[in-house]
Amino acid sequence: MIHRHTGIAGDTPVNAYVVEGHDACVVVDGLLAVSDARGLREYVEALGKPLTAVVVTHAHPDHYGGLADLLAGREDIPVHATAGVAEVIVRDDDTKETILRPMFGDEWAAQRRFPDAIVDDGAIVGEGELALRVTDLGPGESPHDSIWQLVVDPRVVFSADVAYDRHHCYLADGFHAHWLENIARLRRELPAGATLHPGHGEPCGLEVLDWQEGYIDTMLAAVAEADWSDADAARAAVAARMREYLPSESLAFLMELSIDPLAAELVAT
Repeated sequence: MIHRHTGIAGDTPVNAYVVEGHDACVVVDGLLAVSDARGLREYVEALGKPLTAVVVTHAHPDHYGGLADLLAGREDIPVHATAGVAEVIVRDDDTKETILRPMFGDEWAAQRRFPDAIVDDGAIVGEGELALRVTDLGPGESPHDSIWQLVVDPRVVFSADVAYDRHHCYLADGFHAHWLENIARLRRELPAGATLHPGHGEPCGLEVLDWQEGYIDTMLAAVAEADWSDADAARAAVAARMREYLPSESLAFLMELSIDPLAAELVAT
C-alpha cells in the first residue's frame, strides 16, 4: 500500500511517501520542515510496522531537510540515494542553510541528516513487496535527480520533481535543457499505465509529463520575450504569463525566484 504524506509548513506543500508491506515499510523522501517530518514519523509509527529504509529522490532541501527528525534516534535506518544526489546535498547544504534559515526559522532543522547508503543506477533497495529500483537521471529539476519504481509493479513510480502536478515550478538551478531531456526519456521508458507519485501534488498519469514540458517551454519563452530594459516590468510580465498557464498560487514563489536566474542565463548565452 502506498501512503502519501504531505507537509504544508510555510505554505510549501511537499510530499513524502510510505510504502507499506505486510511486515515493514519504507519511506520515500523526508519533507522540508521539522514539524512536518515529525508528523511523518508519527504517521509511520501509527502503522505499527518497522521502518527499514528511506530513499531520497533528488538534491533539493524540501526532500531531505526533515530526515533528521523523521529518523531521530534511529541512526541504524539507512538513507539511500545515488552518489550524485548525495554529493550535491552535502555540497550545497551550507548554502541552503543561509537561504532557508531566514525563511523558515526553527522549522528548518538545525542538524540535517544526509544519505549514507549510496546506490548505483539500477540498484534495488529492499526486498519483496518493498523492493524499489532506482533510475539515475543526472541533472534536471535539481542538480541531480532520480526516480524510484516498485520492482513488483514498475508502473508505481516515485517521480520526485520530474513533473510537478499542476504546481508552479523551480527552474533557478539552470538545468532546464537536461530536465526536458529527462521528460522525453521517461515518456519513452516508463510503462504504459504508470502512475507518477510526484514531490508536489496528486498522483497522476504520464500526461503530466506533457504539462510539465509545456510549463518549462512557456517559462523560457516568457523570459526570453520580456523587455528587460525595465527589469521590474519584465519580471511582472513573466509572472503574469506563468499564471495564465497555471492560474494558481501554489508554489508561485518558486516560479518567481526562477525569473532572474533564467534571465541571467539567457543573456549569457
